Amino acid sequence: MTNDEKIIELSKGKILLLVIGAAVFVALGIWMYLLDPAWIESQPRFNEPLLTHGIGIVSVVFFGLCAIVGIKKLFERRPGLILSAAGLSDNSSGVSAGLIPWDEIEGFDVFKIRRQKLLVVKLADPEKYIQTGGFGRRTLRAMNFKLCGSPFAISANSLKINFDDLVSLCNVYRAKYGNSHRTGYSHGRDGAAFGANSAGDRR
Repeated sequence: MTNDEKIIELSKGKILLLVIGAAVFVALGIWMYLLDPAWIESQPRFNEPLLTHGIGIVSVVFFGLCAIVGIKKLFERRPGLILSAAGLSDNSSGVSAGLIPWDEIEGFDVFKIRRQKLLVVKLADPEKYIQTGGFGRRTLRAMNFKLCGSPFAISANSLKINFDDLVSLCNVYRAKYGNSHRTGYSHGRDGAAFGANSAGDRR
């Protein structure tokens, strides 16, 4: 076993900005929930009180959870991501898996949500990870799996690295320590193919 290891720290500056953004959306959600139904009905557009209040509740719950996770990460001392001969150890989000051995990683994919890019960790047995942890983590991992095909998707938004370098680094380590009989190639949601020696979609 080699000591080859790359440690990527959490970016507290990026995380603080995410927490502030989440807090703004929580405040907006509260405002939407407290809007008077009669005033909503008087508007020319978006004049359904039930829908408006529902969006407000969802915003408070979702971004409230994001803010809580972000605040916890602000005081986190562990690195955000560690790449080694043993595998990939992710601590960048609220659904982190800890160490994932390379022989359980089939490759990587890029998933886009508007301008946000996520590095999807394609697993040989995703169900194994979906069924571990507490109820909250299991639920979030199942949602991730339905959304992007894996329980785990890594964002560079909380890490001291940009997204393209993150993709390239993960592919380099998998090429060195992953199973040699797997090509590691997959297709991003925009159809761009990439694998162990590619940096993914750079648009």
